[in-house]
Amino acid sequence: MLEIQKKLSNTFYSILSLPATAMGFALSIQIAALSWLMRTKYNLDLHEIGFVWAAGPLAGIIGQPIVGLVSDNVWFWGGRRRPFILIGATLAALMLFALPNIDSISSFFGISNIIIVAVIVALTLDLAINVSFNPTRSIIADVTPDGVPRTKGYTWMQTISGSFGVLAYAIGAIFGNYFLIYFGVILVLVFSIIPILFIKEPRELKTSLSSESAVVESKTDWSQFLKLLFAHSFSWIGVQTMFVYMIGYVEQKLNPSTPDETGQILSISFLILNAVGALLPALVLEPITEKIGRVKTHLSAVAIMSLGYFGIVLFGKSSILVWSLMAVCGIGWAAIVSLPFAIMSEKVNKNRMGLFMGIFNLSVVLPQLFVSLVLGTFVQNSGDKNLIFIISGVTLLTSSLLWFMVKDSPVNSKQSVKMQSGH
Repeated sequence: MLEIQKKLSNTFYSILSLPATAMGFALSIQIAALSWLMRTKYNLDLHEIGFVWAAGPLAGIIGQPIVGLVSDNVWFWGGRRRPFILIGATLAALMLFALPNIDSISSFFGISNIIIVAVIVALTLDLAINVSFNPTRSIIADVTPDGVPRTKGYTWMQTISGSFGVLAYAIGAIFGNYFLIYFGVILVLVFSIIPILFIKEPRELKTSLSSESAVVESKTDWSQFLKLLFAHSFSWIGVQTMFVYMIGYVEQKLNPSTPDETGQILSISFLILNAVGALLPALVLEPITEKIGRVKTHLSAVAIMSLGYFGIVLFGKSSILVWSLMAVCGIGWAAIVSLPFAIMSEKVNKNRMGLFMGIFNLSVVLPQLFVSLVLGTFVQNSGDKNLIFIISGVTLLTSSLLWFMVKDSPVNSKQSVKMQSGH
C-alpha cells in the first residue's frame, strides 16, 4: 500500500477519483457525439437513432445489477473492483475508437445494414461503461473509512469527474467531435488502468460503526427505496429525451448551415449544462440541503429544470437563448447527478451497496429505454420539434411532484455521504 493511501492524502483522493472520471468522460462523449454521428455521417432518421440509443439501457439493465452483486462477493487479479474496471475500460476505449469507423467495420464484415453494427458498437460501449461505473464508485467506499474521509472521497470524485465532463464538451465545441472521440480513447485507458494499479483494495470489508449502528444500516426501507426510484425515473425520461433528440430541435429551430455547426451547438449546450452541474452540488446545493433537507432541495431544482425546458419551447429562437436556458436547466442536472444517490444511500443495506447501486441504475436505464423505443416515433413524426422539450418539461415537473412522496433522512453533514454522481 502506498504511503499516500495510508495517509489518505489529497493526491490519493485525486488518483482514486480518476477511474470514475474516465467512465464519466466516456459517457460524455457518447452524449455529445452519438446522435450527431448517426445523423450527419450515417444519415439515420431520429427514430433510428432512438434504436441505437436503446442498446445502452439494455446493457445497463443487465450489466449494473449483475456487476454490483458479483463485485460484492468475488476476488481476483488482486481486487474485487479492479478486474471489472480494467475490463470495462479496455472495452470502452475500443468502442469509442469504433464509433466514427462504423461504416468501415460494416464493409469489412460485409454487413449492409449499418444500424446493426451501430447498435452492436453502442451496446458494447454502454455495457463497458456499466461494467466499470459501479465498481469505480464502490471502490471509494472500500478504501476509505466511514464518515468524513468517505465523504471527502465522493466529493472529490464529483468535482474531478464533473470538471472533466465539462472538458469533454469544450473539446467537442472547439476541436470537433472526431478529435474528442480519439482524445477520449487515450484518456479512458490512462485514467482507468494506471491509477487502479496503485490502489490496494482490502480483502475483507470492515466498518467502523458500532454494532447498534451496523444493525440499522443493514436494513433496507423498500417502500421509500421504490418511491425514490419511481420519482427519479421521470427525471431521466426528460433528460434522456433532450440528450437523444435535441439534434432534431437544433436542425429545425436554429437552422445550422453545416453538420459541424450542428455539432458545435449541441456541444456548447451540453457544456453549459454540465458546467452548472459540476459547480453547483458542492458550492450551492449542499449548503441548501443542510437548511431545508436533501429532498426539498432536489425537487426544487428539478422543478427549475422543468421551467428551463418550457423556456426553450417559448423563447429558444437562437443558439444564445438556448444556451442561456440550458444554464437554467443545469440547476436540475446538478441535483440529478448528485442528490438522489445520497438520499438512496441512507435507505438501503450498506453492506450490499454494489447491488443497490445496480438496482438504483434501473431508474436511469429503463427510462432511457422508453425514450429510445417509444418516444422516437412520436418525435420523428412530429412537425414541430418543440415536442422534444415539451416532453422533457412535463416529465421533469412530474418527477418534482413525485419526490414529495420520499421522506428525508436527518442530515448529519459530518457522517453522511454527500455528493455522488450516477449513469
